[in-house]
Amino acid sequence: MPRNILFLAHLDESGMALPKTVFETLGAAVELAAAPDYALTIGLIGENVQDSANTLASTGARIVAVSGAEFSHPRYSTDAAAAEAICRAVSPEIVIAPATSRFLRVLPGVAHRLKGESDTHITSIEDSGSGIVAKRWFYRQRVEAVIQRDALPWFLLLDPGCHEPLTVTTGTAPIESIEVVVTADLKRTSFVGIQVPNSDTQTIRPDAKLLFVAGAGWCKKQGDGKTHVPDAEAAILEFLRNSGASLGGSKSLVDQTGEHQAVLGFMTHLNQVGQTGSTPRHPKGLSTCCHGEEPHVVGWRFVNERRAINLDPNCGWARGKADVLYVADAFKVLPRLTELLAKKQSLSQQVKFGVQSPP
Repeated sequence: MPRNILFLAHLDESGMALPKTVFETLGAAVELAAAPDYALTIGLIGENVQDSANTLASTGARIVAVSGAEFSHPRYSTDAAAAEAICRAVSPEIVIAPATSRFLRVLPGVAHRLKGESDTHITSIEDSGSGIVAKRWFYRQRVEAVIQRDALPWFLLLDPGCHEPLTVTTGTAPIESIEVVVTADLKRTSFVGIQVPNSDTQTIRPDAKLLFVAGAGWCKKQGDGKTHVPDAEAAILEFLRNSGASLGGSKSLVDQTGEHQAVLGFMTHLNQVGQTGSTPRHPKGLSTCCHGEEPHVVGWRFVNERRAINLDPNCGWARGKADVLYVADAFKVLPRLTELLAKKQSLSQQVKFGVQSPP
């Protein structure tokens, strides 16, 4: 009998499509299921999953689903009931799912209901020959753990950015519907809505190609002996608007908020990378006014190309931790870089709409 692998996914906030991270995790699941003695089943949760199932038709996998209006938005009770019903119908040994906020809240509880185990923030899954092994980082991404478990089902939630997205071809996919009765007890919590910042103040963009990290140097005295925090705020925000970059901050910068020092008004602990902050996975990173201490650099381990702007040629970034170091004043470099980006965007718009630029 083949060993069942269940890939679980939910629709995105629009309720119309699958999140990008689903295709990354599905790539890992398909790769694992390609080994002998494995069979892949895809489980979908959402209001109307047929279109999403059709996008996965090229996988050739069996598709089961729990659908309906009650499953359109995140809610622990209904999401857990749906995931549990799918697992009981499929009887998988391994359950692989993207580490979305929705599944991170729910699937460990589902594993407990099924007397299984769960591991989150997984970075890779593979068959070692003696069984499936999963890897993840501990201790501020300094220690990599290799995990194997005997308890089944084993739930593995793969972090975004850890696997190449699977290329799929849309077709027509049959769905096996699983009915879940939503009782009054499951609806004690109701979905009200999602609150997000205004688009002009949005600074965290997980899908951005570039991560821009600001350090405490932006809020310190400059060459004239004065601080220029308003100028720093304007320069950084303008750069973010023109580049589409995501904003990160060093621990020393975000900690200044609690120390009653001059800070960037849009910077919070949610922007912190390295040390106790997030571990970003953007293709490129640009650090400015950071002294580049080791814990901060460790937080960048998944950034492929790292560059930095710093006036001090002996800063931490100059000692082999950045691929390219610009020894310059970020207060001068960033406005010029923003100007070039704005000019490039203007030219691309002219080409797009057929406008001839003057000679």
